[in-house]
Amino acid sequence: MEQRQILLERHQAALRACARCPEMIGPVIVGQPVLSPVLLIGQAPGGKEGVLGKPFAWTAGKTLFRWFASIGVAEEDFRRRVYMAAVCRCFPGKNPKGGDRVPAPAEIARCSAWLDAELELLRPRLVIPVGKLAIRQLLAADKLDQVVGLGHRLERPGLAADIIPLPHPSGASTWHRRDPGKTLLETALGLIAEHPAWLAIRHPP
Repeated sequence: MEQRQILLERHQAALRACARCPEMIGPVIVGQPVLSPVLLIGQAPGGKEGVLGKPFAWTAGKTLFRWFASIGVAEEDFRRRVYMAAVCRCFPGKNPKGGDRVPAPAEIARCSAWLDAELELLRPRLVIPVGKLAIRQLLAADKLDQVVGLGHRLERPGLAADIIPLPHPSGASTWHRRDPGKTLLETALGLIAEHPAWLAIRHPP
């Protein structure tokens, strides 16, 4: 087995055992330990993901995977060929005012070490942050229309990757269903579809 694969599986074993954030609700949710040129970064799992044991397992996932199927990669293939990470890997719980609780800055900071390690291990060529919380970990942006539909660069020591952000596919959001969001989403998916890293996972050797 390739050394990087061994390191990635060890990384995920340690991640699954993480208990750094007492207010988060386990289990820790991780995707497949695949050495992929494409890295997807979600926000945080919802309540259903813990039961089903995989990221984007519920309503938002159905929308997300419909987007990816429209550019040639079905859900099952995506899960096997793309590394799926997130800003936080445990369910934050419910907000008393409705919806899921937004992770606290300290929780995001504690979980960021796992993502940093994955970026170093995977060295992806394409990073797809999904939703404002994920996008803000990589790009300075107040509004989705400032970043969605455009390509960006991630430059770190030993890493140079393209960033193509997507809006969150939540059913509670209308941004991606009406313009300018609808058109910007289509543009972003077009950029992903043409990227060499996407073509590599769409047509693996």
